[in-house]
Amino acid sequence: MRAVSLRRTALGWMTTLLAGIGLAAMLTAYVLARGEAADFLDGQLRQVALNAGPGLPDADADAPPAADQDPEDQLAVTIWRDGQLLRSDRGVDVNRPERTGYADVVMGGETWRTYATANGTTMVRVAQREVLRTEFARHAALGALAPLLLLIPLSWIVVGWAMDRVLGRLDHLVQDLAGRGATANGPLPALGVPAEVAPLVEAMNGLILRLQAALDARKRFVADAAHELRTPLAAMQIQLGALDGGQDDRRMALAEGIARASRLVDQLLRLARLDDDMADSREAVDLGQVLLDCVADHVVVAQGKDVDLGVEITAPARILAVEDELTTLFGNLIDNALRYTPAGGQVDVTLGLQDGEAGGTERDTGCGLPPGSASRLFDRFFRAAPLGIEGTGLGLAIARRAAERNGLSLTIENRRDGRGVLAQVRPRA
Repeated sequence: MRAVSLRRTALGWMTTLLAGIGLAAMLTAYVLARGEAADFLDGQLRQVALNAGPGLPDADADAPPAADQDPEDQLAVTIWRDGQLLRSDRGVDVNRPERTGYADVVMGGETWRTYATANGTTMVRVAQREVLRTEFARHAALGALAPLLLLIPLSWIVVGWAMDRVLGRLDHLVQDLAGRGATANGPLPALGVPAEVAPLVEAMNGLILRLQAALDARKRFVADAAHELRTPLAAMQIQLGALDGGQDDRRMALAEGIARASRLVDQLLRLARLDDDMADSREAVDLGQVLLDCVADHVVVAQGKDVDLGVEITAPARILAVEDELTTLFGNLIDNALRYTPAGGQVDVTLGLQDGEAGGTERDTGCGLPPGSASRLFDRFFRAAPLGIEGTGLGLAIARRAAERNGLSLTIENRRDGRGVLAQVRPRA
């Protein structure tokens, strides 16, 4: 398909528009000028006939009335013979001109355009008011200007319509860009894109390829590093268990350090897997059962911290998702809540209908979110927890990524009663 040029399209439509407006202006000006001139010249013919000789005044002339009988349009004829005034009308100055030809004369307080001719002892002067000429020129100018005044609004309409037609070809490109996720790696479609925009699309496709290569390299590094770390950490745990019972404090500190490192490696591996393209492995998942399993997995941790962990399912729900990723999502939210909730606190997990759709909610009575942390809450390795609370800063990033991959939205905010945090998982709009 041949690429459409915005420049050629705009020039083509503008040329067509200007040609059409010019033709309309010419025809309109012709019609208006012809009508104005016809009225004027008809009047002049009548006045020439009436002034051809004495004894033919307007009131007694045997002639049809003129189309325009405005007194301003009438000619004033004055005749002298042998220095004597033979005829004078319209009440103009009767002073005999000193020379023949055209002249602008002020008579009776008005400016007249005159023409005088002499033949021996006879002189004739014909005068016409200057205001008539000004009015005639004004009407002709307005007649020519009126069509041109339509040029601006018509230009907006025609050129805007033409641009909408051409730029409408970019709608598919815009929709493609709007629907792309972080892992999208296919090129942008260039079919039907205007020629001026095609280089931009090609440059964006090159940028997409470079970004995808950088993301792939990062994912490979994270996955490879995590795999390489798992083996020595597992060996350290085995060797630590085989040590003698001496130096219990050091052994416990070392065991805790190894456990934290192992947990970080597991989260890095999970995050690397969630960054991969999603395979078509979704199935109908019982969301209530997933919540029950996640709560059961954390009961021992809750009891060890003296935190009341409960679950309530008010409306069963099944959604199309990957079950392991839903388990990761809700498991991280519950683990996060238990970490930040002090002894004697409470963590409640519920599943019910919200605006007619099933959604999961987690409420805790923990320390809450510090001011200014909302914008970075899902950043990797960002921790909003007070000092002394362990964590890697990856839990919420993993939860958000798992939610996005399964068409869900995750929001976390402080509770309105100021007693902790509220996390909500809903179908994405």
